[in-house]
Amino acid sequence: MIRDQALQYAEQYAAQEEAQHNKGDGRSSIHYPALFLFLGDKVTPAIGPVLERCERKWDNAGGVMALHAGSPSGSGSTQEKDGIKGWIGSGNSSVHERVLHMALPNTAGRDPRTVRRELYREFHEDSQYLAGMNRTLRQLSNSIADYGRLYSSFDVIHLSIVTRVDDPLNVLLPEVALLARAILSQSFKSVQTDLYALINEREQGDNFGYSSSVGLAFLRELDGMQAADYALSAPLLVTEEGLSIPVGHGPSALFDLVYLLSDKNERGLMSVHGMDDNYEIIAHISLLKNRVRPAADHASGHGGYNNMTFKSGIRGSTGRQGYASAGFSAVRRPNRQIALAVLYHALHYLAEKLRAGNSRSLKERQALLGLGADSLRARAAELLPDDTGLSEMTGLMSHGRPSYSELRALSLREAEELLFGEGGQAYFRSNFAEVSARRTAAIDPAREWAAVLAAEEQATPPVTFYQLAEWTAELAEGGGGVLHALRQHMAGLRSALLSAQEELERLYAESVERQPFQRVPLLDKRTVRNFIHYLFDTVYGKKYEILRLESELALCLRYDAALEQLHADSRAMVLAMEALAEELQSLALASIGRSKDTVDQNIMEYYRSVTEEVMKDIETRRGGNIFFSERFMGSLSELLRRGREAVAERLIEICRRELLTAGPFTLPFEEELLRRANVAAAYENRDIVSKEELFKQLYRSLEEEAAMNVRLFEYTQEHRHEEKYFFGDSASEFLRYAFGADETTRIYRLGFVHEQRRSGVEKLNLMGGFHLEDLLYYRNGKVYYETYAGNGYELHGLAEEQLPEMR
Repeated sequence: MIRDQALQYAEQYAAQEEAQHNKGDGRSSIHYPALFLFLGDKVTPAIGPVLERCERKWDNAGGVMALHAGSPSGSGSTQEKDGIKGWIGSGNSSVHERVLHMALPNTAGRDPRTVRRELYREFHEDSQYLAGMNRTLRQLSNSIADYGRLYSSFDVIHLSIVTRVDDPLNVLLPEVALLARAILSQSFKSVQTDLYALINEREQGDNFGYSSSVGLAFLRELDGMQAADYALSAPLLVTEEGLSIPVGHGPSALFDLVYLLSDKNERGLMSVHGMDDNYEIIAHISLLKNRVRPAADHASGHGGYNNMTFKSGIRGSTGRQGYASAGFSAVRRPNRQIALAVLYHALHYLAEKLRAGNSRSLKERQALLGLGADSLRARAAELLPDDTGLSEMTGLMSHGRPSYSELRALSLREAEELLFGEGGQAYFRSNFAEVSARRTAAIDPAREWAAVLAAEEQATPPVTFYQLAEWTAELAEGGGGVLHALRQHMAGLRSALLSAQEELERLYAESVERQPFQRVPLLDKRTVRNFIHYLFDTVYGKKYEILRLESELALCLRYDAALEQLHADSRAMVLAMEALAEELQSLALASIGRSKDTVDQNIMEYYRSVTEEVMKDIETRRGGNIFFSERFMGSLSELLRRGREAVAERLIEICRRELLTAGPFTLPFEEELLRRANVAAAYENRDIVSKEELFKQLYRSLEEEAAMNVRLFEYTQEHRHEEKYFFGDSASEFLRYAFGADETTRIYRLGFVHEQRRSGVEKLNLMGGFHLEDLLYYRNGKVYYETYAGNGYELHGLAEEQLPEMR
């Protein structure tokens, strides 16, 4: 529960920071409408991440439509729901209206030997699929028109088709692409169509042979689609009456550009982010090609993207159109990690403040809880009926009237028994001992302390459960424990009680004739009466004193039990705070991971000092105890009684409202990185990292991490066309450095996409000019393709003579 609370808070903060206009961050807008068509069941997990990244990057992404063409079962599958869930999580309530499903033949239960051929045949033989696709695409085209106000122009639409190379449903790619373009052309003057073919090498697993052969079959077909002489004509348009209208293409390449993107980069390394970088690439390329360039574009002199220039650059000397790939990297202020680090450090700061609390002397602690010796004695005295009631005992009826001569030789105990039997003891028990016992039993120390401790918790400095846990421990540090002192007092009471009881026994054993009461000669009754007064004054006066000691001891026992419970409760709160701190620290450290990158360095160390600085500043301006006021944390004891989740919830609110909005959290990412890089330099005797060195590290890191997401075989530099684009504030110090870093030696085109941003910079590397036979995936998979095809696997819908030659 706490983990969910903390991670949700961190995600919300990160999302807020990534589109924070009032802190200098802004998003780009796209010029023309955009449509994403996800083809196949295997591409389902990409739907949510791609659209979520568009939502994050584009100011007018609210009008971006998405279409999923897949098996009928795919539209309701758990996989798809999970895939789209990420975009729904962005908070856009209209997302359901903008992700439509278009049914293709079902892949479930098919024979893998013939699945691609069967899907192709069923699609062309069963008219329901084309009819349904026509309805869905027209509905989609109308829906796009509803968002016309979001775009600068409605002349062009950018259609991006995304598929997995090993998905059997991509056997229908030409028909799906051509029909989509035909219907969209009825609403737009031009449809620019790009294909993103994803190669997921990590997931091939035990099916690598079959998966590779299916992937190679698709790539072979794709080579035909991209040939300069490719032509296709088919009756794809279907009217509501079922009439078919032919649609034609070519001769020309079917797609404007084809991007091949793998989860293995050009160095042969699997991406630690899996396919996530490819989802970023799709969103960034879509923006690069379709971005509204503001009139006052700071990057206008730094070379913007030109689609014709890129296409020309990747066309070889033979005129054969090449394929493209890309790499992506980002240096962003680590907002999630920062939020979690601040949450932990804020709790740690408050815990230390509570722990320091109030250093009171033992006498002050006892006085606070009413446990001083004088207080206990006075409280015990209040529990007894007034001792004047002892004089009323003289009115007790005696058993007959023995003479003094009968009494004089007896002990006081024997004389009392002869005079009153058990009457005197019964009277004392009923009128004194039992009254005192009832009053003692009614005392509830915890209830009496509640108001006092609540007030002290708000005092300056406060008395907190940290102090109470220490004070009430059996062996408190420094000998200042009130429980220990109370038990010492109780030991003294027991000793005094034992002495008093022994004294009473001695008194009872003495003879009547030796007692100092007035004897009246010749007046025997007066002498007996004087003895009775003496008996109750002396003997029952002693019993009254013993009762007071017993009552005080009973009172102390109640306080003892209450202190033990107070200790247990306070100690539980201390342990709960420690457990919460440990959990928050663990979450913060896990979010940072073990990365050695500059961007992840010293997050915990730096934000410990920043958090303390901000919290101390708030205390200076608003009072030393402000964090425990009702507007902030309030009573931590009360929150802990409701559970650690209640503490986390209140602390998250304070971090979000008071801490993360403070000045030190609004620095440009370069400044924040520089300060963080140097936070430990002083006490570790490290050299200060200069801004130049930091920028050099960032530049190198961005370039290394933006390696192309495709593995090529002996791909020479002369065929390689590269363009590199930074997304960020082109006026920032770092991007000014990046522009001049290798200005005299660079052999690639460098451009900037200016975005009003202080929180980071992204880099998109584009590369093209290679062909399918240059792909290591193609070369490795060719042997599997030929083997499966030679063993009866029907891997194509088209006849062999309609396919391009294998290269």
